[in-house]
Amino acid sequence: MGPYRLNWELSRSRLEEAARALRMQLLALEIRGPDDLKNAFETARTKRADALLLPAGGFLALYRKRILDLAAQSQLPAIGSDPRSAEEGCLLAYGPSIAEAYRRAATYVNKILKGSKPGDLPIERPTKFELVVNLKTAKQRGITIPESVLFRADKVIR
Repeated sequence: MGPYRLNWELSRSRLEEAARALRMQLLALEIRGPDDLKNAFETARTKRADALLLPAGGFLALYRKRILDLAAQSQLPAIGSDPRSAEEGCLLAYGPSIAEAYRRAATYVNKILKGSKPGDLPIERPTKFELVVNLKTAKQRGITIPESVLFRADKVIR
């Protein structure tokens, strides 16, 4: 099992646990390539999905624009795990701050340039997360975002 598959399996079990706690049903759609996207959205429509969750991943990042175009055509609100995805059309996104990740990477480069061995440096987890809400997308989908969510957002796209 490759690292991406393992990551998905871990994420899926946590998502299923959260869905059960919220009395929701999780519909996991496997997409192996770009040709599977249309069929996945057809399945989501047939199964009457209420929203789309875009977890982090190379494939989804590569085809995010196409996925969000299909979500818009389906009137399906999308939630992303990369804050940049809200700027591309997700209703909202919550995930690690990309700017902070770049700053942390720069400190690692600095340490390596000063002689530290990369294998000796500790692995860090993100410590700063961002919530971005796209009110343009909300308006297009006829969704009202509660003021309490807007108040907590790091960025609101109007």
